Amino acid sequence: MLSKNKIKFIKSLEKKKQRLETGLFLAEGNKLVADLLKSFECELLIAQASWMAMQGDLTVKELIVADEKEIEKASLLKNPQDVIAVFVQPHVRLEKNLLEKELSLVLDGIQDPGNFGTIIRLADWFGIKTIICSPDTADVYNPKTVQASMGSIARVNIFYEFLPEWLDELKAFPVYGTFLDGQNIYQEKLSDSGLIIMGNEGNGIRSEVEKRINNRLYIPNFPQGIASTESLNVAVATAITCAEFRRQQVYSI
Repeated sequence: MLSKNKIKFIKSLEKKKQRLETGLFLAEGNKLVADLLKSFECELLIAQASWMAMQGDLTVKELIVADEKEIEKASLLKNPQDVIAVFVQPHVRLEKNLLEKELSLVLDGIQDPGNFGTIIRLADWFGIKTIICSPDTADVYNPKTVQASMGSIARVNIFYEFLPEWLDELKAFPVYGTFLDGQNIYQEKLSDSGLIIMGNEGNGIRSEVEKRINNRLYIPNFPQGIASTESLNVAVATAITCAEFRRQQVYSI
């Protein structure tokens, strides 16, 4: 039986303040929850008996069997599935020395949780294990971010830093950003390691962060010289940029 207090608690995790106070986050969906159970400590699991029967042994602090109507009452989704889970937010340290050996993403003011979740999923696809975010970037544990990441938050570490100061601490580090006046990304020799900075959906990369960038890139439209859209969605631009970095690792230009 799913109590009114439990439903109220679950819905409260939609708010960042409550997530910060409790150190918990919410995930919904059959596949998403099954994936996250492998990587995160589960505080509460609410599911239909049919879903539970397919999972085998479940290591959770509290387990509640609920029917479809009960899950609908607690869900934040328009089309709820069979399971809702509350997980403990992990605490991971950012090891700066590891950044020197790999490609990482830096997000400067990404506001939309859906965009952020998609970027986390892209990072996972392209083997990028670390994303550093400005403090005003969307919360990684926003339910919409978690949902859009499709489980990739289990494999990508997310950190929040004051970017100008943090970037100043990195010496002789390749730092890339995309700009309309940058160099054609397909004609530049790209590093196997370094930072790729992606900016806010409407305003791009802030000037104080831009000053720390030493490699300015441009994603050209096709064919060049004709009128087209002014810009790309930040998640789309991230996908194109990461794909070119990884392509050059395999096929040198």
